[in-house]
Amino acid sequence: MSERHDTGMKVRRAVLGDAHVDRAEAAKSEFDAPFQALITEAAWGTVWASGAISRRERSMLTLALLAATGNFDEIAMHIRATARTGASREDVMQAFLHVAIYAGVPRANHAIRIARETFDAMDKEQS
Repeated sequence: MSERHDTGMKVRRAVLGDAHVDRAEAAKSEFDAPFQALITEAAWGTVWASGAISRRERSMLTLALLAATGNFDEIAMHIRATARTGASREDVMQAFLHVAIYAGVPRANHAIRIARETFDAMDKEQS
């Protein structure tokens, strides 16, 4: 593996947690291995590994972009990641308020519902 892949895996684990990454790695097949390598190197080893902005800021941007583009499948995963990125619940709401104004109320509303359900589940897991 490349240095960028190793860096990406470290950052991915730091942001998403070992349990999530271990599940994803265990589910990886020969077919989707090239895609997993791509996201580990490009998303995690390049973009998320950059020190240009904080992980908190990246977390907020990622959630806003996922909601704005209607890519709701990964919102719960990134809400869970806020426990490690430092993005607060207020930060998340502010990101989704921006989505409402600049990308549409229905997308923000859907993202907020996912976030609320995920935060509720996280709270129950900690109890």
